Amino acid sequence: MSDDRSSGDDPDDAGNPLVGNIMLVGIVLLVIGAGYWLVDALLEQRRLDDCAAQGRRDCGRIVVPPR
Repeated sequence: MSDDRSSGDDPDDAGNPLVGNIMLVGIVLLVIGAGYWLVDALLEQRRLDDCAAQGRRDCGRIVVPPR
């Protein structure tokens, strides 16, 4: 008698493709979020550099804590 599991085509060995897809989507979203943050930080730094290059003194943000 032949056993179907001896051929190595057991679908349980492949794992759940849904879990893999969810992990892949999570990684892609993480990379996109990190890229957005990096571009935003670079643009803000460029804005501050341009302001300072013009000789202005009010380029930075001043955060005043509430009393």
